[in-house]
Amino acid sequence: MKVLDLDAVRAFVLVADLHSFTRAADALDTTQSAVSLKLKRLEAHLGKQLVERTPRVVRLSADGTAFLGAARDLLNAHERALGALSVERRRLALGLSEHVASTDLTDLLAKLNAYDPGLVIELHLGTSTALLAQFDERRLDAVIVRSTPDEAPRDDASVLFSEPLVWLAAPAWLPRVGEPLPLALLTAPCNVRAVAIHALDEAGVAWREAFIGGGVATVGAAAAAGLAVAPLARRVAPRGLIDVGARLGLPTLPESRVALHSRLRDPRSLETLRLLTEGLGSGG
Repeated sequence: MKVLDLDAVRAFVLVADLHSFTRAADALDTTQSAVSLKLKRLEAHLGKQLVERTPRVVRLSADGTAFLGAARDLLNAHERALGALSVERRRLALGLSEHVASTDLTDLLAKLNAYDPGLVIELHLGTSTALLAQFDERRLDAVIVRSTPDEAPRDDASVLFSEPLVWLAAPAWLPRVGEPLPLALLTAPCNVRAVAIHALDEAGVAWREAFIGGGVATVGAAAAAGLAVAPLARRVAPRGLIDVGARLGLPTLPESRVALHSRLRDPRSLETLRLLTEGLGSGG
């Protein structure tokens, strides 16, 4: 029976996640050559090529892709086994944009706790602008924020996924004839608010603020209650709201990017972030 070297498996998973031997070496506090040697020994042990190496790109082979899920399961099982004997308390200060947090946040937090029962999560919800400022001040270890295509991407941003913003309202909701379009918006400054207002102004659509909320949950509740239409991503909005943009002749809103900014490097924290980002991308 073949016994796998956990250090080599961990190096493989980090190379797969970070797409770089150099970044994987930094995360493991070792050298690039040491990581490369671990991978070669793992490949020799398995009799399969896991990683395709080119001067510019590091990507998984078909066998590497097939092995990745099992490798993660192996490392997670190892961590759980250690955790059963001794729970190490760790703290992560994370920032999550109000316009990114899904309605299934409860399920997502449960997954993080199941992976690492000793993890203390300090979760901050807020606007992307405010969270990035806190990240730059080193008050947060990582932030997940939303930006629009016209915003210049930062060098430290890792784009997780893109999704459209749409005009959402209750199914039977209609604006009053001859009156400005009532909007439910987050308080300024808010990138989504600014994008929506700009699109309406460019299209010559008259609008007014009907509801101003301190969070996406309150904005979604106002739309569901029939107070107004809200510019949101479907994934973060309450169930039951529908896209009324085409019906009302409203301008199409742009795709927006969800990006991760992180200074975390240790493998356990990186795995926690991966679970979080995958959960957000799938809606929880």
